[in-house]
Amino acid sequence: MYLEMKVFGFALDGIAQMPVIILKDADEKNTVPVWVSATESVSFAAEFLSRELSVRSGRKDVFCALIDKLGMKVSGIVIESLKDGVFNSFVRLSAADGEEVCVDLHVSEAMLLSLKYRLPVLVNDELLEQVSSLDMSEEGLTGENNARRFVDYLDQLDPASMGKYPM
Repeated sequence: MYLEMKVFGFALDGIAQMPVIILKDADEKNTVPVWVSATESVSFAAEFLSRELSVRSGRKDVFCALIDKLGMKVSGIVIESLKDGVFNSFVRLSAADGEEVCVDLHVSEAMLLSLKYRLPVLVNDELLEQVSSLDMSEEGLTGENNARRFVDYLDQLDPASMGKYPM
């Protein structure tokens, strides 16, 4: 069985020093933290804050363009499991003839699609049991301090530290 969740927000994990996307259910009783890398967080933050970036990761835009070109619609976004610290997620695509196709995606891409298409994320109940041992109190996740630290982190992000690729 799956629980419907929405992207609640994002913060900077003070211990891991990594950005984390927060998923919550409608009653805000269940919380799932999804840690992402610094490079993934930039696209997510831009979409979350509804701002355009001059340089965007073409992979997510190409995926959305491909869905549209094929005449398909995103019908569901699912996080299935957590194995060895890696979330397994996929997106369900529906064709005009009713055929459904599931495509495995990196969890950060699935979260980005959830924001772009304004769709909830379906989270497996077994995954909820795995993450239930984590302390994800609302004060720690939504405090001004975490939001400010994440904004400061993005402001001070040096493109040179994200990899050395010739332009």
